[in-house]
Amino acid sequence: MGKIKLFAAAVVMGCMPGLALAQGAQVAFGNTQQDRSLPVEVTSDNLNVNQNDSTAIFTGNVVIAQGAMRLAAPRVLVVYLADQTGIERLEATGGVTLVSGEDAAEAARADYNISTGMIELRGDVLLVQGQSAITGETMLVDTGAGTARVQGRVKTVLQPGNDDQ
Repeated sequence: MGKIKLFAAAVVMGCMPGLALAQGAQVAFGNTQQDRSLPVEVTSDNLNVNQNDSTAIFTGNVVIAQGAMRLAAPRVLVVYLADQTGIERLEATGGVTLVSGEDAAEAARADYNISTGMIELRGDVLLVQGQSAITGETMLVDTGAGTARVQGRVKTVLQPGNDDQ
């Protein structure tokens, strides 16, 4: 019985290029590396600016675009650099969708550090790549490398290829 389980695990591992059966899974994310020097465009229904703490809150159908990457959420807090020459980070809440190329991810919230290019998605993360899906508690996206790491009770659903075509 033990050999059957080991064989089944090996078959599953062979069907999952780039994935590991562990507490975390490293995967590609997006078609290319993201250029963090590109402008960040934000559209929303409402904007409230607080110059005292160098923040802005965008609410209602917020869409943030940078190059080929899109992030959508009901609410996004933008924290500006101390000298207000650029954006330090974005905090998206209320249900977030992140799209880069053919890959899409959903989570309860996302924090994007503009200077490092790291995006952390937290809370019921769902990553969809083609017909495959991965879920977990958190996902850390490295936009510079074009990779992501899913952690926290990772589960994946893989669709087998159709050999008839």
